[in-house]
Amino acid sequence: MKLTNLLFTAFASCVMAGELTELEIDITKKIPIAECDIKAVTGDSVSVHYVGKFLSNGEVFDSSYDRNSPITFKLGAGQVIKGWDQGILGMCVGEERTIRIPSSLAYGARGVPGVIPADADMVFDVKLVNAVNK
Repeated sequence: MKLTNLLFTAFASCVMAGELTELEIDITKKIPIAECDIKAVTGDSVSVHYVGKFLSNGEVFDSSYDRNSPITFKLGAGQVIKGWDQGILGMCVGEERTIRIPSSLAYGARGVPGVIPADADMVFDVKLVNAVNK
């Protein structure tokens, strides 16, 4: 009984603290299926515009719009955080999503010194600009 109470308390504190336990995706601009000529699949070279924020306080820590240049990477190749590889998969060019990424699928306990604290959950507003099938 004590173990059950301990587990429940630990679970409740995580939920109350707002910590993410899995990837969450909201499609904010959907592309109709008939207009989805290109859909991002593993192995594609994708270009994405984004705004990255901390889930805890909404503070923006990075934005490709500030540089007027989307980021380009090979989807599923581990060139970006796991949450991006998972959250961008299946997007249509022009689609926009809000992706909430738990720290376990981002930078985890190591963070990025001076930029991203350890165990930080993140929110990315992303727009798929291009996908080139490889």
